[in-house]
Amino acid sequence: MWTPATRQQHNRSGLRYETDLTDAEWALVEPFMPEPNARGRRRLWPVREILNAIFYVLRGGIPWRLLPRDLPPKSTVYDRFSLWRDSGLFERINYALVMADREQVGREASRPPVPSSMPPPPCSSCDAWHASGKFPDGL
Repeated sequence: MWTPATRQQHNRSGLRYETDLTDAEWALVEPFMPEPNARGRRRLWPVREILNAIFYVLRGGIPWRLLPRDLPPKSTVYDRFSLWRDSGLFERINYALVMADREQVGREASRPPVPSSMPPPPCSSCDAWHASGKFPDGL
């Protein structure tokens, strides 16, 4: 139930976009983010801004090309999203946050899911994926 205290705690009015990370949220996520490469070019955009842009696209359901100009370029954002998605970064963050929440409410933290239990990504053609007979039509 929303109380004045919880409304204040979850207030996002001071942020540029409602999808931007608060300082407290960033403090939880930052330890999982990859360190900059010791060699190569210096990062042009802070990792937090790239993550804010990813959340903007995912929460709004908009195409990558419609990112506002004050966020990093779509190519930078999509490349990082793809890299982090493929490396399992989002799954690691999600698992750690779920386990922390379980422990906070007094439940036992469980083992991480077995990667082989997750369905494989779809083929290049959705029709071929469903035609394989492994997944119901609703997926």
